[in-house]
Amino acid sequence: VAAMETRQRRPEELGLLQAFGTGSRPDSQRAASTPPGPELSRETAWSIGSQVTLPFLFAGLGLSGAGILLHYFQHWPVFTEMKDLLTLVPPLVGLKGNLEMTLASRLSTAANTGQIDDPREQYRVVSSNLALVQVQAAVVGLLAAVAALLLGLASGQGLDVVEAQVLCASSVLTASLAACALGTLMVCIVVGARKLGVNPDNIATPIAASLGDLITLSLLAVVSSFFYRHRDSQYLTPLVCVGFAALTPACVLIAKQNPPVVRILKFGWFPIVLAMLVSSLGGLILNKTLSQPQFRGMAVFAPIMCGVGGNLVAIQTSRISTHLHLWGTPGVLPLWMKKCWPSPCSTFCSSEINATSARVLLVLVVPGHLAFFSIVSLLESQSVPSERTFVLLYLLAGLVQVTVLLHLADVAVRLAWRRALDPDDHCIPYLTGLGDLLGTGLLALCFLAHGLLRTGVWPSSPLDPAPGPS
Repeated sequence: VAAMETRQRRPEELGLLQAFGTGSRPDSQRAASTPPGPELSRETAWSIGSQVTLPFLFAGLGLSGAGILLHYFQHWPVFTEMKDLLTLVPPLVGLKGNLEMTLASRLSTAANTGQIDDPREQYRVVSSNLALVQVQAAVVGLLAAVAALLLGLASGQGLDVVEAQVLCASSVLTASLAACALGTLMVCIVVGARKLGVNPDNIATPIAASLGDLITLSLLAVVSSFFYRHRDSQYLTPLVCVGFAALTPACVLIAKQNPPVVRILKFGWFPIVLAMLVSSLGGLILNKTLSQPQFRGMAVFAPIMCGVGGNLVAIQTSRISTHLHLWGTPGVLPLWMKKCWPSPCSTFCSSEINATSARVLLVLVVPGHLAFFSIVSLLESQSVPSERTFVLLYLLAGLVQVTVLLHLADVAVRLAWRRALDPDDHCIPYLTGLGDLLGTGLLALCFLAHGLLRTGVWPSSPLDPAPGPS
């Protein structure tokens, strides 16, 4: 906010950066400036916390609901018969980090830099970004299904051609419908927050996290069940894939209205594809654990653990990205952020506004997880462990996950900026995908450690190979 006011007071000192479409200051003036701490920014720990807490809790309710839904859906015939569908859950649910959270971050940066204040420019930015998300959803949805099939083959499962067609069609249709619904919602939230004078960086990504899991899981269950019931039809699933392939060129033409979006369309595929692959590894862990009795409750807690970490790191990444767009020039870090590899102490303990927001987000982890754990325990008391030891291990896993992700966000954004890459597009997918893998892996370790402390015998890992004949 203070940076925008400074630009209004001295417009001759600031210009538009065509590569990103955001404001920047000349190098000489930036070098002479001081870091935007309390004297230059109106945001304080209290203001950040007051804006983030309510959307974060709202997101937690959505994540808790998603966990309960996944626990319910895992017993549906389509999930029990098609094991690869469970592997598909984290990468498809994680698309909110790859696509919707990235979209929310881009639009928040555009809002904070004044790009969408003009109605004509607003329409161009919004339509091109929504078209881009549709293209990305169709392509990544198909790649996620292929990755799930390959991971199933690598783990010893067979390949059925009909089930593979059902999996691909379900993934593409779910990803596209979820991207359309959530993308439209993100546009409404960012534009509304801009008009109300609220920083959309603080509220857009939590709301995407809150509804993304619920919408995606529900769509996946309904769509895959429909295709599974009609799997004998030879033309249904191929027609769905061909139809979305035919719509892709039209979306590409719409996306080309905006030069920054064209840049993403050409060079922005590697982050979301790599993030999808990382999330798929978390899906493999989830697939192997849900059928094991010692992992009772894994389906309920996995969306919460992964969602909370991805939610908080997306907020921090979006904030740092906006901060750099306002105060820096791509390829050159401001003086107060000159270290490309900051220490954890710098990430959490300095006086910069980004460290303040990191502390606020870290403080939310334990009370947030306690609240969500209580809700799940109340609604699914027979399905989840409630011993004090498990609760402590669960909270420790959540704290470790978010601490690692917040520090990596600080490092990743600086490295991307030094390479003149837009952090909104290149960092959030990596970090949310890594959050899925870390969350699922740490949660599995929680169940294993809880079994060890309760029985004194380390439970067998679901990833261990099956014993041979005696």
